[in-house]
Amino acid sequence: MEPAEEQDSGNHTLLTDFVLSGLSSRPELQHLLFFTICLVYSMTLFGNLLICMVTVHPTLHVPMYFFLRILSFLDISTASVVVPKMLVNLLSEDRSISYSGCVTQLYCVVFLAATEWYLLAAMAYDRYVAVCSPLRYAAIMNTRVCLSLVLLSCCSGNVVSVVQTAWVFTLSFCGPRRINYFFCDIPPLIMLSCTDTSLYEKQIISATVLVILTPFCLILLSYACIISSILKLSSAESRYKTFSTCSSHLTVVTLYCASGTLIYLQPKSSNSQDAKKILALIYTTVIPTLNPLIYSLKNKEVKEVLIRVIAGLMKR
Repeated sequence: MEPAEEQDSGNHTLLTDFVLSGLSSRPELQHLLFFTICLVYSMTLFGNLLICMVTVHPTLHVPMYFFLRILSFLDISTASVVVPKMLVNLLSEDRSISYSGCVTQLYCVVFLAATEWYLLAAMAYDRYVAVCSPLRYAAIMNTRVCLSLVLLSCCSGNVVSVVQTAWVFTLSFCGPRRINYFFCDIPPLIMLSCTDTSLYEKQIISATVLVILTPFCLILLSYACIISSILKLSSAESRYKTFSTCSSHLTVVTLYCASGTLIYLQPKSSNSQDAKKILALIYTTVIPTLNPLIYSLKNKEVKEVLIRVIAGLMKR
């Protein structure tokens, strides 16, 4: 099914919907990709829902696990915004997405990604307080502060998403109508524009610095203070135990930073579109699957409660 078109007052043909090219144009790979991504998506849902269940356990009622629960919810949401449509497109000849659907998907993707980055910065602050001011930890990271940090992350993510989405869709799309991607994202959309996007490309690089590199610098500053405090501990066992509480978060930050910056720092580079597809697939599908594994395998408390929850489910 071909997208609909409308004529504007000039000579341009304005698009009313788009066609997503998907992950691969090779028909023989479609079913294999479908079952693989369906399996990964199922693991994402199962793993993150399990983390949400585990972190409400009474022994895990501390701010770190509250933030982890929110992170798992964001991971589920990110995958759910992208993967279902991608799975449908893998088995369908009609890969079109309406203009309004594309706007909605882009808003959700940017909102969730930006919110997740600000949340990771809040989690780094939580680890900083826990390590550097352990006696005041409960007083500083109280319920009101934790809720405020999450709300601030969501509000910041919303502002970023509204601005970026509005800016992208003020561009004129006169054709071609095919998005060389598997969901509506900023880099492939600006490549379709028939207007000059040089200003917007500079703006998206600035936004990337604001959304990714600024929180990343705050995270690095937090960990610089954490490492300084850890090195002051007398025994190697104490240093290892203290740092192990931060290693999961640091691993997740590294994964997000590497994929996010590579996708958005060169928004209109056509030579790297296939590589960006792979990075975007990792960002939206693979990393949300890995997060529960990273936090459960590297965290003794989560692992213990997880074993109890699974054992309880198997007995039913």
